Amino acid sequence: MFNFERLDVWQKSVTYAHLVYSLSRNFPADERFGLTNQIRRAATSISSNIAEGSARPPADYIRFLGFAAGSLYETVTQATIARNEGFLPNQDFDQLHSSAEEISRMLSGLSRSIGG
Repeated sequence: MFNFERLDVWQKSVTYAHLVYSLSRNFPADERFGLTNQIRRAATSISSNIAEGSARPPADYIRFLGFAAGSLYETVTQATIARNEGFLPNQDFDQLHSSAEEISRMLSGLSRSIGG
């Protein structure tokens, strides 16, 4: 097992990506190459940046955690657009938003613990 796999924030980020994939399956077919692709790529980027950064020196790791946070915020924006367009029910949006808030706090905490 790699060290990053032991991190709660990495595990929650992988679960979050699964949730995004699951909920975006209900988006319209004509959004497959638009919003669906965009939100999925951003969601998978969160855990990927945590993993990649963990192999770097501390200053770079902190920078990669910032990239992960940026990708997380992208998913919140894209979920908001999906909700506003009627692709994502409010209950599903609330679930994504709540998970995103938790992951954001965890990313901040990890960054502070590294020295950021």
